[in-house]
Amino acid sequence: MAETVLRAKLDEAGLGHRVIVASSGTSRYHINEDMDARARATLQAAGYDPRDHRGRQATERTLADSDLVLAMDNANHGELLMLAERAHLDADHVRLFRSYDPLAPALADVPDPYYGHDDGFADVLGIVERAAAGVTEFVAAEFEL
Repeated sequence: MAETVLRAKLDEAGLGHRVIVASSGTSRYHINEDMDARARATLQAAGYDPRDHRGRQATERTLADSDLVLAMDNANHGELLMLAERAHLDADHVRLFRSYDPLAPALADVPDPYYGHDDGFADVLGIVERAAAGVTEFVAAEFEL
């Protein structure tokens, strides 16, 4: 969901052609699998166009090829920080996605709606939209786009 929403926010800001957004997990689960059908339905109902998505795993190379890496939760943040260290990257290279959500408390996770009810996806969409707007503002300012 975050990849789709962030791409849309960057496009709205006129930055979509200048920024590559890619989603990866920290585990081997869901590699090469399509987006969850409930996530896709939630995005489409909100007017987003979820492009073809296949699960992939983050690697040291993924991080080295990225200017900014966003973690959805603290557990993944820790794993990505270890990858960043092995890739000899600064820890500031990896940040929590919700750190860009103005309504989020410090160190807040994006909740995973996977094992919950369908309405959890709508709740997560709201969180992701706020954070993606903040990421877009940050990227525009930080990278002078």
